[in-house]
Amino acid sequence: MTFELDLLATPKAVPELRHHLRALHYEVRLCVTELLTNVIDHLGEGTPVTIRVTSTPHGHTRVEVTDPDPRALPTLLSATETAESGRGLTLVDQLAQRWGVDQGADRKTVWCELAEPEQWSVTGNGRSVRAPMQDRG
Repeated sequence: MTFELDLLATPKAVPELRHHLRALHYEVRLCVTELLTNVIDHLGEGTPVTIRVTSTPHGHTRVEVTDPDPRALPTLLSATETAESGRGLTLVDQLAQRWGVDQGADRKTVWCELAEPEQWSVTGNGRSVRAPMQDRG
């Protein structure tokens, strides 16, 4: 599976992107829109981005958001309960098997890889959770 879309990072683009990805799992859509929202919040509305969603050889889904600023790196924050921002990358960190940044001379790509839902564990209350860190592959 390969999905690629060039767009301008705007608030209007977020639900449109979600619609394009409606056939994918909720967690994938959530990570894509959180990474896009980070571009809007930290680089500004109208920043050109490329969104890519692909399957990896290991059965994971890889999400990539490429923007033209190699210096503005994402930072994992510890948001307080009352903070109105700072949770997007924390969500990605909790949902993804791994995530990172690939820097180029004139761009960066923030990416994450998510396990397929069959690889998730189900708790006693029916909620899906990732396998513990030592079990992640």
